[in-house]
Amino acid sequence: MNSTAEPLAFDIVARIAECAPELRSAERKVAALILDDLTGASRASIGALAQQAEVSVATVTRFAKAVGCRDVRELKLRLAQAAAVGQRFLQPGPSGAPEPIATRVFDELQTTLAHNHQLLRQAPLGEAAAALRAARMIYVFGMGGGSTALADEMRFRLVRLGRPVATYQDGLLQRMVASTVSRDCVVIALSTTGRVPEMVENCKIARSYGATVVALTAPASPLARLADWVIPIVAFETDFIYKPSSSRYAMMMALDVLVTELAVSQGDESRELLRRMKHALDTHRGGGDRQPLGD
Repeated sequence: MNSTAEPLAFDIVARIAECAPELRSAERKVAALILDDLTGASRASIGALAQQAEVSVATVTRFAKAVGCRDVRELKLRLAQAAAVGQRFLQPGPSGAPEPIATRVFDELQTTLAHNHQLLRQAPLGEAAAALRAARMIYVFGMGGGSTALADEMRFRLVRLGRPVATYQDGLLQRMVASTVSRDCVVIALSTTGRVPEMVENCKIARSYGATVVALTAPASPLARLADWVIPIVAFETDFIYKPSSSRYAMMMALDVLVTELAVSQGDESRELLRRMKHALDTHRGGGDRQPLGD
């Protein structure tokens, strides 16, 4: 790929995430290292990158070219530019006064959603939705703060579409459930990092018994590598440590896009189920046509 044909400020993070599934195993190690720490990677020498990723210097060079850079020097420059994007939202405005908290939170959220929107446009949403539609049973795994809550959110959304679904957030219960699945089951694994050992191991068990694994997770992560279908999520964390991670919104957007893809693919079936739900809610609580399906 000739990087000179690309816009001057192409998104190197999105490019790495998009290319990760097609990279060689050693190059994926470099991708994972970089996505874990953009700033550190942008400052490290080629030798240090190779050592930290446990690959050769030649592999780092091949990786740089595989993601559209002329060489490692250009790769590091683009990584530095990408790392700076998150930091600028935390700096005082032109007057020297700090931005309001609402503005800081909104700006970081907006940046995260914009980056992840580009990834979702390339994601295998149709294939993942088809697997959910055909599944006899869907199990949603989530662990930790954000993924635990959003596992239940996924269950709520799938129930509205008539899908048989259950949620498990405890690692031991996940392991037990994974040992009972079959080829007509789907496991949806939610993990921003894709590196939680229990989650990865439990999905391996489910795969060994024939279940399809759909992962909403970081590209090039251990969880992504074992999944059948990956809906990519890239977290953009900043030094503003006092607010919850904006990666929750990236995962929620991926969740909503996947469920909407399923709803559209079901056509009249989805429409009738949602109509019945709206009727049941409105006869109970009253209200107008534009009230949400929920509360």
